[in-house]
Amino acid sequence: MTTPASRPILTIGAGIAGVTTALEAAEAGHDVILVEREPAIGGRVVRNHQYFPKLCPPLCGMEINTGRLDRNERIRLLTSSEVTSAERIDEGWTVEIRQAPEHVNGRCTACGDCTKVCPATTPDRFNYAMSEGPAIRPLHTEAYPARYTLDRAACPADCRACVDACKYDAIDLEAQPTDQTIDVGAVVLATGWDPYPLEKLSELGGGELADVIANVHLERMVATSGPSEGKILRPSNGEPPKRVAFVQCAGSRDTNHLPYCSAVCCLASYKQATYVRDQLPDAEVAIYYIDRRAPGRNEEMLKQAEELESVDLVKGKVGRIEAGDGGVLKLRVEDIDSGRLLEAEADLVVLATGMVPRVDQDGAPFGAQLDDYGFGLDDKDAKVFVAGVSRRPEDVAASVRNATGTAAKAIVAALRSA
Repeated sequence: MTTPASRPILTIGAGIAGVTTALEAAEAGHDVILVEREPAIGGRVVRNHQYFPKLCPPLCGMEINTGRLDRNERIRLLTSSEVTSAERIDEGWTVEIRQAPEHVNGRCTACGDCTKVCPATTPDRFNYAMSEGPAIRPLHTEAYPARYTLDRAACPADCRACVDACKYDAIDLEAQPTDQTIDVGAVVLATGWDPYPLEKLSELGGGELADVIANVHLERMVATSGPSEGKILRPSNGEPPKRVAFVQCAGSRDTNHLPYCSAVCCLASYKQATYVRDQLPDAEVAIYYIDRRAPGRNEEMLKQAEELESVDLVKGKVGRIEAGDGGVLKLRVEDIDSGRLLEAEADLVVLATGMVPRVDQDGAPFGAQLDDYGFGLDDKDAKVFVAGVSRRPEDVAASVRNATGTAAKAIVAALRSA
């Protein structure tokens, strides 16, 4: 199937929503430019150990999509790239795109010789800086495109160890950023989300107590490629916790933080409780919640959590977490049913932090319209559309469904500019 000559669709963000939008539009016969600020696609989804509803590794599903990308010549993928400016024209938009210096080019075979000789280390941002790695390495083990990335700022002065080790002439230490101007017929913002910063939850020990982590941290911790090679350990001492507490609505549904519900936090904690039970069967687990939310067929996860041995679901709001004697964490909890204040103890606390949309940052060149919470709104007149969590908090399956519909809307808008 082909479409009349028209300007390509620009999709910003190559997480699950952006990749889906690009693939659906391209497979319908439309050209797409897919821009991703990271050196590899996948967004937040590929950082999960398992995802709903099948509780399987997300890289399996992403592998299907990378195969579709390989086979489709209508998609032009620009990684390590950002839109720096945009101008509205009658036919759509003229955009300026800047691509970061390509210190590792397409000749890279991911052989690993450069990593072996690299003397510098940098925080591993894929693992939320919970570990470090060589300054030259892949973003993660299944990164697409399958090439290494170099943190040039971390290189020691005059060091050329990686260049000398590379047999394929794939490393250029002097590479510079490149800019290009492209006319597009429609824009899709699939810019995803950031976890709500732990540092803003100091009353819950966020950013202050080592054994208070976020749900995204635990997700990486249980991954075999994660900072602890799949083991659930206390960051303070590297030992398995005997008591794990999950704190729901950590900074969500709170006028001092995020006033909205992020939709998937309850489900994430139910899922992560199964991680703990599977790996640490003798550990005690408590989930402190305001309301239990598990929409649609995902309610099965709630039932599974309720049936787990040594997992208590407590209707109570955690107001404060402090350090106790011997490294124990003390939780001050408002028991909602009884109206009493309780004290509980844990070795590891997992805060169910919410989703913060990025539309105000990545959609700024297009004057993106936002709702009261900072999520994006479609602007049909401007031919700017939003997909996935850029539109509202939702799980992967809902993001994929929405992205498919967004692709159709973008195609129609782009054809009108032909």
